[in-house]
Amino acid sequence: MGFGIVRDTMDITFSEKDHQIVAVLAEMVIPKSDEYCTPGASDPKIVDSIINDANRHPDQLMESLEAVKTLTKEQYDVEFLELDMKTQEKITINFRCNYPQVSRQFANLVAQSFYRDDRVMESIELEVRPPYPEGYEVEQGDWSLLNGVRKRKPFYR
Repeated sequence: MGFGIVRDTMDITFSEKDHQIVAVLAEMVIPKSDEYCTPGASDPKIVDSIINDANRHPDQLMESLEAVKTLTKEQYDVEFLELDMKTQEKITINFRCNYPQVSRQFANLVAQSFYRDDRVMESIELEVRPPYPEGYEVEQGDWSLLNGVRKRKPFYR
């Protein structure tokens, strides 16, 4: 279920209201944690990262924003940002239920931006650096778990 928005991706810009809506929705995906000393995904630096990433495929974020705006108009006949936090949470739940694929894309976008943040990397005790060229040490696992896949007949072209 989606809006099927088709646009020239070069002409899409996100308004200040769009940034604010992204911040509210992102905070519901990943809230601030005092326990782990991490910012919420509504942190301005993380929201900027979300918007920056979305500029590569703006229709994905635009579809999320349009869905939230439409649900808000249909149910409350006001703008999303005019709602109190509890009602915004209800709209967000409806968004996840009515637009599962779109909401998953949004959550993935939020998570990618969140886990690239230096403060989050430090919190999970990873060096704040790019993964390459040095790479990260990965613990060896049980490769026999792949035996079932190896025995399967090829199904690709």
